Amino acid sequence: MTVDTVKYAAETPDLEQPYAELGLKAEEYARIREILGRRPTSCELAMYSVMWSEHCSYKSSKAHLRVFADLPTHTHRGRLLAGIGENAGVVDIGDGYAVTFKIESHNHPSFVEPYQGAATGVGGIVRDVLAMGARPVAVMDSLRFGPADAADTKRVLPGVVAGIGGYGNCLGLPNIGGEVVFDRSYAGNPLVNALCVGVLRHEDLHLAKASGVGNQVILYGAKTGGDGIGGVSVLASETFDEDAEGDGGPSKRPSVQVGDPFMEKLLIECTLELFAAGVVVGIQDLGGAGLSCATSELASAGEGGMRIWLDRVPLRDSSLAPEEILMSESQERMMAIVEPANVERFLAICAKWDVPATVIGEVDDSGRLTVEWRGEVVVDVPPRTVAHEGPVYHRPLARPAWQDSVQANTPDALPRPTTGEELRATLLRLAGSPNLCDRSWVTDQYDRYVLGRTVLAQPEDAGMIRVADDTHLGVALATDCNGRYVYLDPYVGTQLALAEAYRNVAVTGARPLAVTNCLNFGSPEDPGVMWQFAQATRGLADACRVLGLPVTGGNVSFYNQTGEQAILPTPVVGVLGVIDDVRQRVRQGWRTPGATVYLLGTTREELGGSEWAHVVHGHLGGRPPAVDLEAERALANVLVEAAGQGLVDAAHDLSEGGLAQALVESCLRYGFGVSVELPGDPFVALFSESTARAVVAVTAEHAERFVALCAEHGVPCTRIGTVGEAGDDARLTVEGIFEVPLAEVRAAWTATLPALFEDA
Repeated sequence: MTVDTVKYAAETPDLEQPYAELGLKAEEYARIREILGRRPTSCELAMYSVMWSEHCSYKSSKAHLRVFADLPTHTHRGRLLAGIGENAGVVDIGDGYAVTFKIESHNHPSFVEPYQGAATGVGGIVRDVLAMGARPVAVMDSLRFGPADAADTKRVLPGVVAGIGGYGNCLGLPNIGGEVVFDRSYAGNPLVNALCVGVLRHEDLHLAKASGVGNQVILYGAKTGGDGIGGVSVLASETFDEDAEGDGGPSKRPSVQVGDPFMEKLLIECTLELFAAGVVVGIQDLGGAGLSCATSELASAGEGGMRIWLDRVPLRDSSLAPEEILMSESQERMMAIVEPANVERFLAICAKWDVPATVIGEVDDSGRLTVEWRGEVVVDVPPRTVAHEGPVYHRPLARPAWQDSVQANTPDALPRPTTGEELRATLLRLAGSPNLCDRSWVTDQYDRYVLGRTVLAQPEDAGMIRVADDTHLGVALATDCNGRYVYLDPYVGTQLALAEAYRNVAVTGARPLAVTNCLNFGSPEDPGVMWQFAQATRGLADACRVLGLPVTGGNVSFYNQTGEQAILPTPVVGVLGVIDDVRQRVRQGWRTPGATVYLLGTTREELGGSEWAHVVHGHLGGRPPAVDLEAERALANVLVEAAGQGLVDAAHDLSEGGLAQALVESCLRYGFGVSVELPGDPFVALFSESTARAVVAVTAEHAERFVALCAEHGVPCTRIGTVGEAGDDARLTVEGIFEVPLAEVRAAWTATLPALFEDA
């Protein structure tokens, strides 16, 4: 077979090329020809196609993501050490420690091949964190599926959960939190968003750049195979057809990567030893777009150029063509830039860990990225045009015509429970509904406490870990998004996602510090979707500015729809907080009989997009709850200061399901009952989803000081009840209205997911 060399490309300008099949538009192909002054070779075409894909280039979102550029770079403890544009954001948390964290999507691959799609999503985000010089210490996952009782959900969910658990457990990383949400809009397009957090000392920070002429380019880790070829362009940058659903899923399995967590574990330990030995100048993981991404991004961020000998790449499949090697997304691979004097030491450390390593190139001063295959030049490109100067689209956007009618369709006229028995039945129905029920069928498949540093994990409001064995310093993390809220009002709904994650971190006693995001939307070619996206990004940036939080990085995932049916817009927001001493953390559940229960914040009649409207009436309309960021900040200050002073025995935020669900979960956490007296309309008090609220338990000796602290910060504090006893007679009692044994509540709360998925 004739190799399509640069020389041959110059001699055959009219040769037809399959640019459209690789996801490139005609105008994009024309621009590539203009950049090169000729037609691209097949290898160059492959590189541009994956690097200019939606997943890698952010070509439809880049213009909107600029709103994050002027957000704060200093936190209450220190500064942002690395931000947007790096593999993951890095934040100073004090005492010489920094944390790096990021969330990314693996949505379409997880529908095609649920186990491997989810597993390699975990593997990829772990390598992003590792590449910053950090030891990965925990993972989380934010999951969305179609209806819980749908046949395809029974195919996808068990595989996704098994993939996350199988890969993470083998790595020895605790899974400390996340979400599992069901909605019919995700049928045929589940969302699998994986987050990883790592810890490093300030001096251990590494960046992705190829500097130093003569330095060697070393590829190490697993061999390159045919799995994942074109994954980011084929799967993450197009819409599934209408008939994509089914027992077998769409026929795109060759585009899904195959993971090997045992190799990844070796790669982690090997890389950390390489860092400690001081033999790494620059480093990049190989994820989406594989070698195309690693070589072009390293060269683009460096000082000159790079020369690669592609035929030196170790292969699992010797039949791979050079363009396939460049596009392969085989997992568990890293690329390092190493000074010549350190190559021998580098290779010796890799050999110690049984990690294959090969010198495949060198840094030069050409200003070009050149790739040779068996002595012939098959790539000769300006690296920035591949990695950083792809298309930027200002796509049309327009507020959807249906938005007004949806917002006008309020839940005000829906029948409401009025009697004690009706309210009791509604509480039980919501507690057992798919989006509010016990998640332990999922989370029990994850190791939440491996490494011994986990101090809070699911079902707590946020996960929390101690950052090292020699300190009590800790970080807490939460991810949140209510897609129904965002559908009703993208600007406000995205701010509510941030507010909930911010609140979930604060109730544990950790002070919110920084933000990452995974923005999941439908097709950017739909003006209505682009309007939602623009509103969401602006809403998040405006809210972060008010709260003084930097956005450290994230991910955009478009084309999340099947045919013309887009998912609910789902901008998942992750918030990281820091706590000086994890021994001061606050747990979710009641633990002390006789402790006073206080409701913090203001309750209004806010039921648009609520779980009550969704579960009981299948209704989605009206407006989401109002967002009050100053109230959220004041509430967080109370919760963090109260934790630091040891004033709070338990705390739980109020969100989906309102006060009713918060009482249910606080009771069931440790089996203690509660008796409350509700102010105002019992239905509104129980099921409203007003924000900037939390319920706390305070023992008698701290009550006066706690109430004074709330007054100092202007946070409404209402005494609503008392924690009861544990045991067989424990009850959740709403004085004068109804009571229900905790055994009955627990039965309703725990039965749902096992009944749906144990035999799946």
